[in-house]
Amino acid sequence: MNRLALARELNGLVPMPGVETSVSGVAAVCDPLGALYLPDTGALVVSDLHLEKGAAFARRGMMLPPYDTLATLTVLSAVITRYDPKIVVSLGDNFHDRVGSEHLPDIFRTLIADMARGREWIWINGNHDPDGTVDLPGICADEIHYAGLTFRHEPKGGLQQGEIAGHLHPAATVRRREKSIRRPCFATDGARLLMPAFGVMSGGLDLGHKAMKGLFDHASLVAHLLGRDRIYSVRFGNLRG
Repeated sequence: MNRLALARELNGLVPMPGVETSVSGVAAVCDPLGALYLPDTGALVVSDLHLEKGAAFARRGMMLPPYDTLATLTVLSAVITRYDPKIVVSLGDNFHDRVGSEHLPDIFRTLIADMARGREWIWINGNHDPDGTVDLPGICADEIHYAGLTFRHEPKGGLQQGEIAGHLHPAATVRRREKSIRRPCFATDGARLLMPAFGVMSGGLDLGHKAMKGLFDHASLVAHLLGRDRIYSVRFGNLRG
């Protein structure tokens, strides 16, 4: 699946079949491009953009293709155009390292400013970028409580009610026609929801990984996998172990 190609094809204008769910009674829509929309409040949530990841690796002498920031912002622009949210919440690891936003090229600052114009923008601080952003629209916070939900980067241990978090980059594997398919996913048991990584160069951590232990009621846990142009919802018990 190439989310960048899909975003360019649709240009944010063509309706896509998202999946309706709820988190602690709050209605939400899981979008195939990896964003969560809360229709009652007009909030759009993304997580783990990891902007300037290629630049961060280059500063360490490891050369990666330098197109990740443009690609990720192109996908983000597509979902913002589609939903026209009142509020955008980015759940941490917005940049891949502490200096990413400080060294962000002006062309990308302009893209973000254009997306933020006329709406609130909240940057949640992550473990990769704990100091917040530099010279970008919006406000920075370690976590926020809004509309009966808590938005933070790292999920708290144990079962949590009303939490939307990122950090762990959830992914799931299903078997289809004797072939295993692994995809990023939204993971929710109705009480909390973990977001997939939105950054185009970000990997994923399987829902069965030990880092996920104790975070969900497995009897109620559903993985909403990102497909080519739709969401595939699979109960935890039906995932490939």
